[in-house]
Amino acid sequence: MSSERTRVFVVEDQPQLMKNLLKVLGTFEELEVVGSAMEGEAAVDEIVRLKPHLVLLDLELPGIDGIEVTKRVKKQACEVELLILTSFDDEQKVYEAMQAGASGYLVKRVGPEKIRAGIHEVMAGGTVLEAIIARRFWNYFHSVQAKKAQPDNPWNLTPTEFDVLRYVAKGLSNAEVGSVMSLERRTVRTHLSHVYKKMGVNSHVEAVVLALKAGIVEL
Repeated sequence: MSSERTRVFVVEDQPQLMKNLLKVLGTFEELEVVGSAMEGEAAVDEIVRLKPHLVLLDLELPGIDGIEVTKRVKKQACEVELLILTSFDDEQKVYEAMQAGASGYLVKRVGPEKIRAGIHEVMAGGTVLEAIIARRFWNYFHSVQAKKAQPDNPWNLTPTEFDVLRYVAKGLSNAEVGSVMSLERRTVRTHLSHVYKKMGVNSHVEAVVLALKAGIVEL
């Protein structure tokens, strides 16, 4: 985000953990906490109103859960990034969160610097998964890719759009894709926006998931 502070919104239903998160995030000068909520419906309303850069989101919430919050936020404010922070670390929760549009997933036992690094990674266009979760997650999609074959490029992506998607699937950030393809970062973002529109998705994670299922990209 260059010199601009990253505007962060926190959703957590445990009062003490919320207090700790707000205190920790407040010590990082490049971050600005712009709001918080302790239940799902209120979180969606405030996130859509405030439009932070990133939401640090618990999955288990009163009312609607974090996965439903993610779906609603992505529908109403698709530019907002969501980084899941939860005590659950099974691959099914990972799958549901990423399918809903989340850009990352960390478990609550990680330290403040890991959360900080996760926020930076997501804001740089990357995806955040804890190593053990990531292995299971990508192994799952490898198996999906092996089982399911569909016609190449069913969304009529241009060659450049296809290359951008292929590099994103390999885990490259927007800046890294730009470096490899000799494109400006904003041009990469433009190509990705075209990819999202053609594929009917709201994030690079959703696009990669669909492309993997279709068998048109490899990790």
